[in-house]
Amino acid sequence: MIGGGLAGCEAAWQLARRGVRVRLYERRPHSSGPAHHTDMLAELVCSNSLRGVALENCVGLLKEELARLDSLIVTSAREAAVPAGGALAVDRERFSAIVESRLLGLSGLEIVREEVPEIPAGGIVIVACGPLPAPSLAAQIDALLGSGRLHYYDAAAPIVATDSIDMAATYRKSRYDKGDGDDYLNIPLDKEQYQQFIADLRALPKHDPKDFELDVAAGKVPYFEGCLPIEEMAARGEDALRYGPLKPVGLRDPRTGKTPYAVVQLRNEDADGKSLNLVGFQTRLTWPAQKEAFGKLPGLANAEWLRLGVMHRNTFIDAPRLLDAQLQLRARPGLYFAGQITGAEGYVEAAACGAMAGIAAAYAANGNVAPAIPADTALGAVVAHLQNTASPDFQPANVTWTWFSPLPGKPIREKRLRRAALAARALERIDAFAKAVAVTPGRESAFATAGAPAE
Repeated sequence: MIGGGLAGCEAAWQLARRGVRVRLYERRPHSSGPAHHTDMLAELVCSNSLRGVALENCVGLLKEELARLDSLIVTSAREAAVPAGGALAVDRERFSAIVESRLLGLSGLEIVREEVPEIPAGGIVIVACGPLPAPSLAAQIDALLGSGRLHYYDAAAPIVATDSIDMAATYRKSRYDKGDGDDYLNIPLDKEQYQQFIADLRALPKHDPKDFELDVAAGKVPYFEGCLPIEEMAARGEDALRYGPLKPVGLRDPRTGKTPYAVVQLRNEDADGKSLNLVGFQTRLTWPAQKEAFGKLPGLANAEWLRLGVMHRNTFIDAPRLLDAQLQLRARPGLYFAGQITGAEGYVEAAACGAMAGIAAAYAANGNVAPAIPADTALGAVVAHLQNTASPDFQPANVTWTWFSPLPGKPIREKRLRRAALAARALERIDAFAKAVAVTPGRESAFATAGAPAE
């Protein structure tokens, strides 16, 4: 096991409880990543919140599903909880102490406090190094995956739920009618709307770059020219966006017969078109600022944002083309990836990857294949995102309802009630899955394996 973050600790827990001997490598305190501040396992480096708890919130459902799989991370977080309204927030030090104590109480688990010298060439290995691996490990992963399959910068545009857009303000059309002619949803802007958008991009607050993102000599973030934040383009000139991602050429509005002053294009993010990506809208605007600026665009006043734009240093792999549904590298059976390096964004999603990879690896250690993660569950939604080959530009994302199929029968119009029903169906499926993979007295030996421990 490479990495003692949330995913690595969860995977080690799921493995060791099933009788598989585990060697977990954690490089701290001998060396530390730029975002870490302690040498504790399962350190929460950004926020102390694991987000919403309501089952009508997809991440709340994900936490409950993990709890029913006896998740180390979720049960420890609930024990270390502090008041936070509708969210699960924790006392960071107590949370990490609980996680570490429970891991140390497991027989067959060895924690090695040093940087892993190399990814083992054989056996069962789980890489759960997080989004900022040590340079030597990143180089090994890069060499293992092949050129261009390991990304070092997270430049993700916002994603909006299709059914939350006012379609009366939009039209379907591809530039010059290429492809099927209606592959994009377009939001036309007149000159006044465009200028307001430019003013917002220039004035609204932005995230300050972290020290480790800066080019020290230049004193700024070394962005790729082909992937600039939208506010950086706006700062370069009044018309920069009109000649860039908001270019209206070839997008004549069929309703008026005229070419708009500027056009915001939205592209399908999933095969069913339930979510749309704002093309070219990678940004460092704060999330409240994004909601303010983008909410002024025609048709987006009541938008439901499934993911807001981010742009920061982050290492992740091209999971849809590299990993199978059990998070195993297709090209090398026995090598799993878990956590944020897969492109699963967020603490809970990282823990979910750890649980899934740990269970799958436990079965593999005994020469078997784990049951498939059930569809129409929050765990299944994490897997569906990591298997989404429909998007040519895979980017990290949180768990969303996008990947759930509709309920049978008459549609439930009220969103909260609809999601409550989706959650009830999901928990039925997770309960059946949890029963199938449960650790029961006497069953641990069924997973035990001789020889070297899983790493």
